[in-house]
Amino acid sequence: MKIDFVSDIACPWCAVGLNSLERALQSIGNEIPVEIAFQPFELNPDMAAAGTDASEYLKAKYGMDDAQLAHNRGVLRERGAAVGFAFGERAHVWNTFDAHRLLHWAGLQGPPGSQRALKHALLQAYHGQGRNPGATDVLLELAAGVGLDVEAARAVLASDAYTEEVRQAEQFWQRAGIHSVPAVVIDRKHLIQGGQPPEVFEQALRRIAAGG
Repeated sequence: MKIDFVSDIACPWCAVGLNSLERALQSIGNEIPVEIAFQPFELNPDMAAAGTDASEYLKAKYGMDDAQLAHNRGVLRERGAAVGFAFGERAHVWNTFDAHRLLHWAGLQGPPGSQRALKHALLQAYHGQGRNPGATDVLLELAAGVGLDVEAARAVLASDAYTEEVRQAEQFWQRAGIHSVPAVVIDRKHLIQGGQPPEVFEQALRRIAAGG
């Protein structure tokens, strides 16, 4: 079974969804062989490198007031805690395109499992620690932490490597009808949308594997 996890590092529900999916896969164990690929999606493709204040940006984008924003953040913390993800303070929103380029490279050139590990590290760095997932020093630190070649990663980030490939992948998924994330696409045929609870992912994966 091939799973394409379409998401953005800037998306908090993607952190919930990935941890939830991982719990579902743990429950399934070796019953269903699974390969996961991480596909790019940008919530803020025009965001400048310097980024902007997260609270003001979210209130303006979604038409929320302070109380609604606080409520939504509380819901996220609860849902994250339920699947083992601890949200911290996320005071800023940044551009994530370089992180997507590095993830693409890790999927092509990194050792098995390194793309998956880097995705988790990026989500934790931003949503758990409030760090900039577009900063070169942060990206290199995270790459090293998951066993990737740091000098090769540095060369990728210093160039425009994989820019076209990431743009093409983003366009592919948009043309396929993905306009919000996380989107979990099974064998390029079945879609599970949003940060679902682990049991929802598990039931859907078992049903698809059984041909249902």
